Amino acid sequence: MRSFTRRTARKIALVGAATATGLLLSACGTDDGTSGTDHGAASAAPSGSPSASASGSGSGSSDAPGPFNDADVMFAQMMIPHHEQALEMAELAEGRAEDPEIRKLVTAIERAQDPEIQKMKAWLKVWGRPESAGHGAGGGGGHGMAGMMSEQDMKDLAAAKGKAFDRTFAELMIAHHDGAVDMAKDEQKNGENPTAKALADDVVRTQSDEVAALKRILDRL
Repeated sequence: MRSFTRRTARKIALVGAATATGLLLSACGTDDGTSGTDHGAASAAPSGSPSASASGSGSGSSDAPGPFNDADVMFAQMMIPHHEQALEMAELAEGRAEDPEIRKLVTAIERAQDPEIQKMKAWLKVWGRPESAGHGAGGGGGHGMAGMMSEQDMKDLAAAKGKAFDRTFAELMIAHHDGAVDMAKDEQKNGENPTAKALADDVVRTQSDEVAALKRILDRL
């Protein structure tokens, strides 16, 4: 009877240890909100595939996981210098812009487009593609991209002040935004990467709204 009791106690102890081990492993697998299975799935992806590379590097907001195609790459390569020139135009507003709504739009452009530039650069790095597709950027190049300002346009904007600056800025930025919207619509139609297409959606929405606001400003200047 004593021997039976000892055997029973040992079985209970072994079952308890196994249960505790299972609970410990389960807790370890969910500390960061993911399961062990999820980690295994991520590591199982081929290291050279777009999905594996995109999901395995960069910070969360800069990742563009999933497949991508040439339209996604071209969208990022062209939109980076396009945004950079918009930031150059916005920078010229310092000490020149007079209209409060123009200054408000300038702030909105700076807050939106600089982070978008960083995101697109991160995508291209993950995708193994260069930042430039051979198009000129900022200040005087980029004539192959819709809405890009010429060197003379930028000089005219820099030379203006007060209401003249406000009017010139509005006219040039409307054309600039229209070009960006056209590029984004092309990405919506032909792109494949979900994150890139989501950014294109944002560009179409926000810049179309800003174009409408700029046109209202021009009507009263």
